[in-house]
Amino acid sequence: MTVQTAAARLLSIVILMAVVNLGFAQSDELQDAQNLLKQGQYDRAIERIDQYLKSKPKDARGRFLRGIVLTEQSKTTDAIRTFTELTQDYPELPEPYNNLAVLQASVGQYERARVALEMAIRTHPSYATAHENLGDIYAKMASQSYDKALQLDKANQAAQTKLNLIRDLFINNIRSPKVAVIPSKPITTAPTVAVVTPTPVAPTTTNPAPTNTSKSTTAAPTKDVAKESAKDTAKESTAAKDNARTSNKVTEDALIKTVNNWAHAWSSNDVKGYLAYYAPSFKPPKGASRKDWEKERKARIDKPRKIDVKVDSFKVVLVDQNKAKVSFRQHYQSPPLNSSSTKILTLIQIGGSWLIQEESVGG
Repeated sequence: MTVQTAAARLLSIVILMAVVNLGFAQSDELQDAQNLLKQGQYDRAIERIDQYLKSKPKDARGRFLRGIVLTEQSKTTDAIRTFTELTQDYPELPEPYNNLAVLQASVGQYERARVALEMAIRTHPSYATAHENLGDIYAKMASQSYDKALQLDKANQAAQTKLNLIRDLFINNIRSPKVAVIPSKPITTAPTVAVVTPTPVAPTTTNPAPTNTSKSTTAAPTKDVAKESAKDTAKESTAAKDNARTSNKVTEDALIKTVNNWAHAWSSNDVKGYLAYYAPSFKPPKGASRKDWEKERKARIDKPRKIDVKVDSFKVVLVDQNKAKVSFRQHYQSPPLNSSSTKILTLIQIGGSWLIQEESVGG
């Protein structure tokens, strides 16, 4: 593969606006919102979208467009939350995964971006944009690894050569983002396409180690240079911590939302919805079989009686990016029983959704 060909595969991190087909035509509100987005009138675009979502709060197209506007407003945390929720509610759509990955990459969360893009590809294997973006993520992660290798061993010429190649591909051969959008599902009406082009971010690199062709040694950096380097390192460390806090907050909000929805399904005597929150690998308490446990839960929930379940006082512990423990106070009322207890749920992320793997009751 030539350098030019490889360059065409790199840094294609662009946010795509696709009109997702849900079986009905584009609304006037969303059409107006898209026009306002093109004109840069973001606040008015949000107003139109929110007006539309009042009557259709689960509409994927409206929520997707809202995520685009939030991104343009540099409200990255809110945009990440929007696309994360879309992946949970519509795990079969690849576009929300792709845009979530774009935002995660923009704040340095390359591992999370990689996972999101792999989910996009899993749901839609022929989604070319996701494949291309995934290649960019791998290249960025590789540049960071080579850079770290050089920090540890400045004489590592092999790592320096590879780093120089990736830097050349990113900086000197950046192509223009593609405008064409290939939706994951057929569209009955012609889509309106808006493209948001973020400012490309070149990979973080260190200055190449000078090649020593003579017996003379390279002079040590001045104190001023050392101070500036220390300041830059401190800034990067602070930014990384801020990004981690933002990402954790988004994940915690998604987990708490899942538990609230689980409790709501229980309170609504929605047996099917309640059981849908349990992972295939869920371990019923007291060693019961999954079949017997589901039969018992159906008998207790699917009855013509009032059930009221409220949850509060959440504590979230993130085990890793795909597993967490959530403890909370559960208040259960169903005549004649009235009780409050601490419940602990272990949840795992599957296909962008958090599902219950274990549950236990505390004091």
